[in-house]
Amino acid sequence: MSKVIPPQEEQVILVNKQDEFLGLMPKLEAHEKGLLHRAFSVFIYNDKDELLLQQRALTKYHTPGLWTNTCCSHQRKGESNIEAGKRRLMEEMGFTTELKETTSFIYKAPFENGLTEHEYDYILVGKFNDNPNPNPEEVESYKWMKLEEVKLDLNKNPQLYTAWFKIIFDKYYSQMLINS
Repeated sequence: MSKVIPPQEEQVILVNKQDEFLGLMPKLEAHEKGLLHRAFSVFIYNDKDELLLQQRALTKYHTPGLWTNTCCSHQRKGESNIEAGKRRLMEEMGFTTELKETTSFIYKAPFENGLTEHEYDYILVGKFNDNPNPNPEEVESYKWMKLEEVKLDLNKNPQLYTAWFKIIFDKYYSQMLINS
C-alpha cells in the first residue's frame, strides 16, 4: 500500500482552463485560495450495475461525513490520471481495478469552513465485485446503490452528499456509466 501524505504536505497541480500545468502548491493552500487544480473522481460499479459510494470520514478537513463517489483526490506531478485513480482507490478503499477515463470538467464549490474546491476534474470508471477494505482515516462507511436509488436520494436528501458528486451526477451522468 502506498504512503498516504498528510493534507498539509500534499501538493496539487495548478492548471489553467485548458488543463495546462502552471505549478505546484500545497493542497490546503490551493483550497484556501480557491485556485484551479487537477483532480479526479472514481466511480466503481459491480456486475449488478450498482455504484460503490463512500461516506467521507468524520475527521476529514472538509465535507466530513458526506456521501460521495467511490473515491477522489488529486494527481501527483508526473502521475497519469489512471495511475492516480488506482493509487487513491487503494489508499481509500483498499483495492484496485482497471479504470477508464471518460470525461473532464471544471467546477468550483465553496465550503462553510472557508475552503473552496476549484478543480479540473477527470471522471474515471471501473468494475469491482467484492467488498472494499476502506481506510478508516478516509472512509466512515460505504454502500452499493443502483443509480436510480442514488438519484432519488440526491433529490430527497441533497445535504447528505458532496458538492462535486451532485454536480457530476447532474451534468455528467452518461460519462459515469461503465459501458459509455
